[in-house]
Amino acid sequence: MKKMLVIVLLGLSFSTVVFAQKTKLVFNTQEFSPFNYSLNGKAAGPAVDIINEICRQINLECSYNVLPWNKAQKMVKKGGADALFVVGKNKQREKWLNFSLPIMKTEYGFFVLNSDDLDYQRVTDMQGYHVGVFGPSNTSLSLKAIDKKLRNKRLKSMAITVLSDDVPVFKQLSQGNKLQAVYSNKDVGNGIIKDNKLSNLKYVGKHKELDYHIAFSKKTVSSETVTKFNEALMNMYKANRLKEILTQYNLEQAVIK
Repeated sequence: MKKMLVIVLLGLSFSTVVFAQKTKLVFNTQEFSPFNYSLNGKAAGPAVDIINEICRQINLECSYNVLPWNKAQKMVKKGGADALFVVGKNKQREKWLNFSLPIMKTEYGFFVLNSDDLDYQRVTDMQGYHVGVFGPSNTSLSLKAIDKKLRNKRLKSMAITVLSDDVPVFKQLSQGNKLQAVYSNKDVGNGIIKDNKLSNLKYVGKHKELDYHIAFSKKTVSSETVTKFNEALMNMYKANRLKEILTQYNLEQAVIK
């Protein structure tokens, strides 16, 4: 029994040392313009600018991978990387990730064809629509929750198509062959429409607002490191530095309380 206790204590001690000595963090992200994206083979965008500034302040060496979202998440879950960005909170993610303070404010909503005369006021207006969404993701979970509410109210449910890339979802809607709407982050959707010249699409309305965060692996990043990160982020917020960076990208900072 004593031998087992010694082994456990040694294991806990070793884990503490690993956390204490960790001065390098690997951040995983995806192609998610305008929030984060690759530029000349390197991660770029407002989130990268913010993380880089914080890492300099708290003496962390930070590097980045731009990957398909599923791969990015699996890598962090297995301990091959330390953090993800940018991400919205949900209960499943909170089981294995510690979240930074909110960084930027955004919203989810619906896009349709210009020819659609939909007068969108609330999500019940989307009953019966065939809606495309990127996933699996926080966005697709949100859309499925909307559909569940429709069914609970005994309204006509939506048909949902989930694709592993945002761009094909919008292109399918633009072609008008299958999808009748896309549920997406507003800023991301408007960027895809502009970059791909999908001039026959429009944003019809907001479903909900949300904040984006940096999320750290509970397996590889100590709570002390997350606290230091958040302290530096709060200092940037108070000094209007966070707002200054996001304004350059026409994005809105979150309210930090």
